[in-house]
Amino acid sequence: MAKNKLISAIDVGSSKVATVLAQVREDDPERIHIIGASVVPSKGVKKGQIVDIAEAVDAMEESVEAAERMAGFSVSSVWISIGGPKIASQNSQGVVAVTQPQGEISSEDVKRVSEAARAVSLPPASEIIHVIPRSYKVDGQEGIKDPVGMSGIRLEVDSHIVTGSTIDIKNIKRCVSEVGCDLSGMIFNGLASGLSTLSDTEKELGAVLVDIGGGTTSISIFIEGALAYSSVLPVGAKNVTADLAAGLRVSLESAEKIKIFLGVNKSKEDDVDLSSLNLPEEIKTVSYKTLVEGIVKIRLNEMFQAVAAEIKKSNFAGLTPSGVILTGGGALTVGASDSAKRTLVMPVRVGYPTGISGLVDDIDGPAFAAVIGLAKIAKDGDGSEKGGSSWLPKLSFSGQFGKVGQLLKSLLP
Repeated sequence: MAKNKLISAIDVGSSKVATVLAQVREDDPERIHIIGASVVPSKGVKKGQIVDIAEAVDAMEESVEAAERMAGFSVSSVWISIGGPKIASQNSQGVVAVTQPQGEISSEDVKRVSEAARAVSLPPASEIIHVIPRSYKVDGQEGIKDPVGMSGIRLEVDSHIVTGSTIDIKNIKRCVSEVGCDLSGMIFNGLASGLSTLSDTEKELGAVLVDIGGGTTSISIFIEGALAYSSVLPVGAKNVTADLAAGLRVSLESAEKIKIFLGVNKSKEDDVDLSSLNLPEEIKTVSYKTLVEGIVKIRLNEMFQAVAAEIKKSNFAGLTPSGVILTGGGALTVGASDSAKRTLVMPVRVGYPTGISGLVDDIDGPAFAAVIGLAKIAKDGDGSEKGGSSWLPKLSFSGQFGKVGQLLKSLLP
């Protein structure tokens, strides 16, 4: 690894654009040392999809420049997130004959079987973002995590394929180009959030990651250490804000302030004093019970019912004893954990990003799970190859991707 390797990541969401610049230090290679971070309001993005290139580029440039000023260096290439309701997934199998039946299975054999798993029918205007190996089989022997070096004649792989909209992918590439950066990689934000918030044990036992963003909610189910199901719902924390705005007859900006205030307010009193918010509508007090029970929880219950339907659709219901991990900015919405426990009937915790040091005060919350996950992927982006990098997206203009041996180990413990 290069001395104090520099890495850059951008998470473009419906409500914010977060940029992280970090170092991987020789004296602490397991953690990401944050040296620059910036969060700005998102523009040109609706429900996780870019709807205005110029506005999205403005927001990205503002975020990147602020992070560059803090870090003291310029960004040349970035890892970026992709989400939106056009994200879909399927599981696929690939089979190949080992090149040298009398010898050992090589990394080239693993690459070929991963390519075989890519041969699936896709919906119109869709592209493969990731092909993630879940487990391998050698001559009928199941449950193999790393077949390289084993002897065998027939190699099979069970892979998880994540797809996205061709238009969404092109728009993200265009934005990165307009900002003046090369694209190192594009990662599904649910996968990135999982890598920063889930423990190896949770991924191995089985867990459901629910990343509640501003405009969308990403669902990622990890089984036996690997991603097994991915989807995105077109609802998020902004829906709660809109309900509060309608119920209180205030602006969206005031409703957002009230929602955040309710989330941090620990008072047991029903009457909540809002005078410190200095709202233009001059609302002084509100009923906690009326707002939380009568407005917020109704929307949250509806969202988690949709999450429950996705878990049922995945056919992995009952295989996730680690329960539900809520992350994303919406995870801190008042009543979110209680609503998830009640609706999904599983243990629930809020997931915070781990494995970071340095300037972490402003980015240690659930809202930054995806961008920290991107930085973790960037950290492992030039490790020694083991099993190929078939799950990374193939971008025609960005040359060879870095190797992801260390990351594959975290996905397939």
